[in-house]
Amino acid sequence: MDKQMRMVAKTFQGLEEVLAQEIRSIGGQNVKPTKRAVEFEGDQEVLYRANFYCRTALRILKVIDTFPIKEVDDLYNGVYQIDWNQFLNTRKTFMVNSTANNELFDNTMFVSLKVKDAVADFFRKRLGARPSVDTINPDVIINVHVSGDKCSIALDSSGESLHKRGYRTAQTEAPLNEVLAAGLIMLSGWDGSSDFIDPMCGSGTLSIEAALIAKGIPPGMFRESFAFEKWRDFDRNLFLDMSEDYNEKNLSCKIFTSDISLKSINVAKENIKSACLGKDLNPVIKDFGNFTPESESAVIIMNPPYGERLNPDHLLDTYEMIGERLKHHCPNHTAWIISYSKECFDKIGLKSSQRMYLYNGALECQYREYEMYEGSKKNKA
Repeated sequence: MDKQMRMVAKTFQGLEEVLAQEIRSIGGQNVKPTKRAVEFEGDQEVLYRANFYCRTALRILKVIDTFPIKEVDDLYNGVYQIDWNQFLNTRKTFMVNSTANNELFDNTMFVSLKVKDAVADFFRKRLGARPSVDTINPDVIINVHVSGDKCSIALDSSGESLHKRGYRTAQTEAPLNEVLAAGLIMLSGWDGSSDFIDPMCGSGTLSIEAALIAKGIPPGMFRESFAFEKWRDFDRNLFLDMSEDYNEKNLSCKIFTSDISLKSINVAKENIKSACLGKDLNPVIKDFGNFTPESESAVIIMNPPYGERLNPDHLLDTYEMIGERLKHHCPNHTAWIISYSKECFDKIGLKSSQRMYLYNGALECQYREYEMYEGSKKNKA
């Protein structure tokens, strides 16, 4: 149980430092943020905690070997040398996921095939039988990453991406990814000690993630399973003890959730009910064009339309309206807005106090902070 292992937590570009802090908080050692990932070390409990408690992780990989690649055959030979008896037997199933950035391999399917053959041959030559491949519901998921002259072999401990919390039973046309939503909240610095406003709630993801943060509820609470539960060394008692090691708190702030669309409100209500947050969140129909905050001071986080569902003129009008409402009707509030269009940000007409760069799917976005003051900024003392 105390054996240290190397791990990699995957995330979105722009959330690496947030995730690194989460990894440290659960006991991860030698934490090193890299591009779209965080490398760290820890024991089996840390691996379980990373899956269950980290809000900004997409998946957790357990690294089992790394070796140099100079020729094509080095891939097969390196995988074959691993003691696969530790992780598999002939009755278990497996699948291989690969990524490759190496001139020797121009096809990730070829990489996966070579790894599959090496694992199968390891068992066949020793036992006369081999584990089967199952691409739908495997017992073990082998992750292969070839970059430059190095190959890393890992086991995927998460399975289905960790952004799939398990509470979303309905969704709007372009729902915000749960990991990204949690990341936006954590980047803003909001921790539940002040009110929170989600005025364009869509399917309710921002409000739900905010409530989970404020109440101290782990994001893994709603998951049906994790891939590590099928591993040969799975410790059920350790997992159960770890998953109960938190104290749920009463919500000490107010979270205001609204949207102009009745359909979105109905979807949000369904997801809020699924997350068992019906007593804490009450989404209502409200047009931000007529918005006046009910709190004296709060953090506002907005994910406005980016343009796919609105014509350009309507889109720019929307951002101009956002700026007008914030400037004239939200004194002493801090607003955070994510969008990918500089033209849209220009239409807000306010000077941002912070800018960060994130990816929402394939879109490179900016995340800007706007501090609203009553009167001039100089008068805030």
